[in-house]
Amino acid sequence: MYKDKKVVVVMPAYNAALTLERTYREVPRDLVDEVILCDDASADETSALARQLGVEYVITHPRNRGYGGNQKSLYRKALEVGADIVVMLHPDYQYTPKLIPTMCNIIGEGIYPVVLGSRILGMGALRGGMPLYKYVANRFLTAVQNFLVNYKLSEYHTGYRAFSREVLETINFEANDDDFVFDNEMLSQIIYHRFDIAEVTCPTKYFEEASSINFLRSSKYGLGVLRVSIVHRLTRWGLAQPAIYAGRSPAQTG
Repeated sequence: MYKDKKVVVVMPAYNAALTLERTYREVPRDLVDEVILCDDASADETSALARQLGVEYVITHPRNRGYGGNQKSLYRKALEVGADIVVMLHPDYQYTPKLIPTMCNIIGEGIYPVVLGSRILGMGALRGGMPLYKYVANRFLTAVQNFLVNYKLSEYHTGYRAFSREVLETINFEANDDDFVFDNEMLSQIIYHRFDIAEVTCPTKYFEEASSINFLRSSKYGLGVLRVSIVHRLTRWGLAQPAIYAGRSPAQTG
């Protein structure tokens, strides 16, 4: 708990057996009430290891639903179990769980309803081994996105995020894509609904076991990001009405 607010960590997992235990052992269990892991049809022992470690809720998809589909299952479950603060942490040990108390403090004190762990602030990305082409693409896409959505973030592409319950109950994350662009659609929705976003400097690690997408999928993701930002601007101008910017229905929030 954080001042009577239930804290839940959610982990979108795919073939994470080699790194899950290192990640889980650093989660501050004196603060975090429950952990939810969703195994997106891994070919390894991710689900079995999660249960062995004591993860409270282990969801196992019988078929791969994609990174976005994985997160949808996690956020639904987090809301179902009564989470007030939800922290999304990848189980690949690329982001340090030691920032969870800081992120919860910002949300729990009502300062910001959304917190991102930024790899760009403080040059953590390059020092942690981010490939140069990914760093350059990150900076380019972020500059374009800041212009199109009329916001100011150091990056839109981090996988380390924390949300208040109100945010997850407001945005229609169920309407988002099931692939990697899901993350960008969520931030676009959050900005569209005028929730403010905080960023904290986050060191990151790039190593063989850490999850990553190849150049082709990175290119597809980049084009998807540009599409999301353009649609966001068109919606602001009243020239588009995509479902992702509608609020969640009572059935979804209940």
